Amino acid sequence: MRWWDIEPVLALEYELFPEDAWSPGMFWSELAHARGPAATRRYVVAEADDGRIVGYAGLAAAGGLGDVQTIAAARDRWGTGLGSRLLTDLLQHATAFECEEVLLEVRVDNPRAQKLYERFGFEPIGFRRGYYQPGNVDALVMRLSMRDERGVPTQGTGTNG
Repeated sequence: MRWWDIEPVLALEYELFPEDAWSPGMFWSELAHARGPAATRRYVVAEADDGRIVGYAGLAAAGGLGDVQTIAAARDRWGTGLGSRLLTDLLQHATAFECEEVLLEVRVDNPRAQKLYERFGFEPIGFRRGYYQPGNVDALVMRLSMRDERGVPTQGTGTNG
């Protein structure tokens, strides 16, 4: 994702998450950490053949811990595997960032996203009450170990181990 993608990403963000959409400043702040040798973020967009942005995703990494900041696919792309491709990209970069585990929050009322994360090996570890505002919706916190039971790094491809 680059600065010129922010406006079309925001349009998709407001369409998909009208109550708790990110602000332009939040995207600008994240992108400020996504370039250069000291980058701690990975932000990516998916474009349709006509150039329209149909998905985006972001990862923050620090101290061996990755955090999926955002992931979204346009409604007309649901069920096409776009979410899986976006998440695969983030997990590959979590490996490059040398993350030992990746966390995320997902709305408790979003079973579609929860199932995606479960397919990739994320496991529920708790809740954040009232996390999504102003709707006061709880978040399910999920974790993925980037190492198998022997401590060997996994590849972050959706087959944890």
